[in-house]
Amino acid sequence: MNAISQPGAAPRATRPIQPVWVRIAHWLNALAVVLMMLSGWRIYDASPVFKSFQIPPGITLGGWLGGALQWHFAAMWLLFFNALFYLTMNLVTGRIRSKFFPLSPRAILHDLGEALKGRLSHADPGRYNAVQKFAYLFVMIDIAVLIASGLVIWKSVQFPLLRELMGGYDRARVVHFCAMALLAGFIVVHLAMVALVPRSLLTMIRGH
Repeated sequence: MNAISQPGAAPRATRPIQPVWVRIAHWLNALAVVLMMLSGWRIYDASPVFKSFQIPPGITLGGWLGGALQWHFAAMWLLFFNALFYLTMNLVTGRIRSKFFPLSPRAILHDLGEALKGRLSHADPGRYNAVQKFAYLFVMIDIAVLIASGLVIWKSVQFPLLRELMGGYDRARVVHFCAMALLAGFIVVHLAMVALVPRSLLTMIRGH
């Protein structure tokens, strides 16, 4: 016999694991990050922070320095406003507390060990394990550092206090590059995790 639903009660299966605003913010953020990274690599090549290291031109965006700067600034505003929207919604809805906390070093090490042994459960895609919590909080902080260091590079005179906190203009460039490298590393790990658990991609597309 089919179960009769109580009036006004939504079946649990129909409730989205990822709300619409989370999915929209996620894909806009992914687009902005990719555009900024590829154009940023072209900008980097015009004046390398590390003289012995350059990015292959074939994987950069913009074609030349001026074109890369235009792509970079356009993606920068998308990343900034989307990150602001995402953070605000997480705080207003209480999602940042319910999804990412509690979190402890012991829990992170335990779940990392289980993941390396292939024993980490993925039974509930709506619940983050400690490693995921740490990774997502880390990338939020990393993007904030990218934005702050980018402002110093772009408008160094207008943000003197921020420039001093970064250790000066030249060090801000190093910070920006390192934060970008960490973000690239996160993307690689994130894509590897999605490949291992494909249904996590479906929840970010369909919500269920």
